[in-house]
Amino acid sequence: MRSQAKPSARKAQIIKAPLPEALAQAGLPADIAEPYSTGSNAAAVSDLTLEQAIGVQVRQLRRRVGITVSELAAAANLSGGMLSKIENGQISPSLASLQSLALALNVPITTFFSTFEEKRDCSFVKAGTGVVIERRGSKAGHQYALLGHALGGNVVVEPYLITLSGDAAPYPAFQHEGTEFIYMLTGEVLYRHGDQSYHLTPGDALLFDSAAPHGPEKLLVKPMTYLSIITYAREPA
Repeated sequence: MRSQAKPSARKAQIIKAPLPEALAQAGLPADIAEPYSTGSNAAAVSDLTLEQAIGVQVRQLRRRVGITVSELAAAANLSGGMLSKIENGQISPSLASLQSLALALNVPITTFFSTFEEKRDCSFVKAGTGVVIERRGSKAGHQYALLGHALGGNVVVEPYLITLSGDAAPYPAFQHEGTEFIYMLTGEVLYRHGDQSYHLTPGDALLFDSAAPHGPEKLLVKPMTYLSIITYAREPA
């Protein structure tokens, strides 16, 4: 079995936009500003050769069931030396050998190839940079800075730095899918979720189902900043 040519790596997107000084006020470093970047910057399984990727999968599956190289080799009718070379990506195993390993490990043979071209996305935002966006329902004085973006996966994660400036008005009527986590950085707010209100001060956290009406009900100390992390299932393409 020959190694397939590796697909070219997806280039990271670079976007620059100013952020307020809220990160510095929260005690986070803001001495260096670099671009907002997202993409497959982390090591991907596809950075390996096909033989190495198969070897990684075989080793992980063997360790998952808690057996030794000798035990798996015996169950698959392979020599210990042959299995060791397969796990280390030193040889290209035959389909017959892979079928024997799949039967011994009780997995489909396709499992050995499943992650070869799988990407591992990574998003990095240096202090003082980010993407300032308009979110549905946002009002004057409400600023949302997107701090990261995942390009793939079954779950969407949207981390925001939210700043409510001096001219901001209460708005407890946000509703959207998913789950939201809030961590208060500066200022104070009475935050409503459904029929309950919570007095948030720096260091307080709130986790809730974001399908219920929610949002800042009373802005007690302005300006204020808090982290908001929203997660929800990605819709099939």
